[in-house]
Amino acid sequence: MHEIYENPLCRRYAGREMQEIFSDKRKFSTWRRLWVALAEGERELGLPISEEQISEMRAHIDDVNYEVAEAREREVRHDVMSHIYAYGVQCPTAKPIIHLGATSCYVGDNTDCIIQRDAMKLIRKKLLTLISALCEFADNYRALRTLAYTHFQAAQPTTVGKRASLWLQDFVLDLSHLDFALSGMRMLGCRGTTGTGASFLELFSGDREKVLRLEEKICRDFDFPGAYAVSGQTYTRKADYFLLSVLSGIAQSAQKMSGDIRLLSHLKEVDEPFESGQVGSSAMAYKRNPMRSERISSLAKFVISDTANPALTAGTQWLERTLDDSANRRISIPEAFLATDGILTLCINVVSGLTVYPKVIERHMAEELPFMATENILMYCTAHGKDRQTLHEAIRRHSVAAGLAVKRDGADNDLLDRIAADPAFGLTREEIDEIIASSDLSGMAEEQTAEYVAEIRHLIDEERAKGFVPEGAEVSV
Repeated sequence: MHEIYENPLCRRYAGREMQEIFSDKRKFSTWRRLWVALAEGERELGLPISEEQISEMRAHIDDVNYEVAEAREREVRHDVMSHIYAYGVQCPTAKPIIHLGATSCYVGDNTDCIIQRDAMKLIRKKLLTLISALCEFADNYRALRTLAYTHFQAAQPTTVGKRASLWLQDFVLDLSHLDFALSGMRMLGCRGTTGTGASFLELFSGDREKVLRLEEKICRDFDFPGAYAVSGQTYTRKADYFLLSVLSGIAQSAQKMSGDIRLLSHLKEVDEPFESGQVGSSAMAYKRNPMRSERISSLAKFVISDTANPALTAGTQWLERTLDDSANRRISIPEAFLATDGILTLCINVVSGLTVYPKVIERHMAEELPFMATENILMYCTAHGKDRQTLHEAIRRHSVAAGLAVKRDGADNDLLDRIAADPAFGLTREEIDEIIASSDLSGMAEEQTAEYVAEIRHLIDEERAKGFVPEGAEVSV
């Protein structure tokens, strides 16, 4: 175990369910289910295949004799032929009709379609769980005013919930992209060596209708709406790119959210979950690093960059097929799903356990409030007959002086006192405080958040009614 490399995605990041989807057991048992479906369809359409042969094949779908297949592959250097042979060893009566009329991609590509569809459904389930958790967080803090930033410089106030609604919306857009990609998924079907269906047409003595019915039956057996309209020996590799672009979108949203949480952790406004015995640094015992958000960002970089693989693969397929896609796809597609699975689990954990510190947020607001209030003071004075240009210049001058004192001398922000002392404004400090108190500096942030959360909660309730959203958020990592 410790002498050879093992993929960290399995050992450290991805969940058990996603690992099982991409396991050898799922892959090769699906090959066998596809062979059974093919034989059943061919028998129904009149080929001389017996129920005894099909029953024999059904009996050995899950007990794959891997050692036989592996030994055979060392001889023939062909994985599908090796598993046809191994299946035939277990099913001697059915051996002559296993894989009848098919090419390797019948099991290889159709299995990929099935596995990727199942993996995408698991991603969808976790994405919905994250969206649900973000809804709750945004709603809980919809009214808590906080300093907003542009260019990571203090801007106008927003609310903690409104900021979370930005993260939420990104993931909801990802869900829409995922659903679109999922609805467009098709199987390869049974098309033969170059996608023309020639071998099956030969089997059915030129009966085109039977060839089409066979493919429809196979797609129906595996709960697909149909096969791609046309194909070469393989289904178009653009389909892989479309799926991984969905995963890339999720990774982008997660990286944005985790980056924001890392910045806010530095400001001490939030903390991600931190176990009682967790160590932040081997040297600095006081450290509480946002390591989960950092891990999200790290995995996100991998997923985003991984989308180059299906793009390059799709663009370099020659004519009806070439095998330079195989090794790449064996690595890039499962790893994208495994990494995204890990990202979503981490995101659910962080959002569900995120601690907010209102007192720190309030202090940061107070430090910057004088600057943000100047626009409201200017509008008030203008409405009461003062000259806007004169006061604008006075505010600029006082703001520069107050800001310099804060930065150079470490002084408190006394901008409001400076304005109160300037006769050009004609305001007392009490009047200035009243102007600020009556001003809603965070605009419609609370209302926007409440309205958006209500909309997304309706979506979540519909999905929960279908059984797609667990009642409790998944938080273990």
